[in-house]
Amino acid sequence: MNKKKILIFDDDATILEVITIIFEENGFQVEISETSHDILERVARYRPDVILMDNWIPRIGGVEATRLLKSHEEFKTIPVIYVTANNDIVALAREAQADDYVAKPFNLDDLEEKVAKYV
Repeated sequence: MNKKKILIFDDDATILEVITIIFEENGFQVEISETSHDILERVARYRPDVILMDNWIPRIGGVEATRLLKSHEEFKTIPVIYVTANNDIVALAREAQADDYVAKPFNLDDLEEKVAKYV
């Protein structure tokens, strides 16, 4: 059976480490990135089943990266879950065209449930 793939964009190394451990323990194959400017190349190469996207990420930011992905015919159906610390995460997720969101600081169970919903 093929492992489900998750691609995580976040500039916080600690969060990347924790989320990677959690999802690998749950049987996922995990790839991480601390920048999002090359999202289309990364997605084309890795072919994730779901993407976790931080808003405050270097170079182009989560909103623009998610929009880029969602405007691409081949990748627009890949679920993107916005994971960020922001008072208006609902509006940001909507603006980015993300499929869902989880506010930081997050409960790991909530994050796992959101991912399970899309894979």
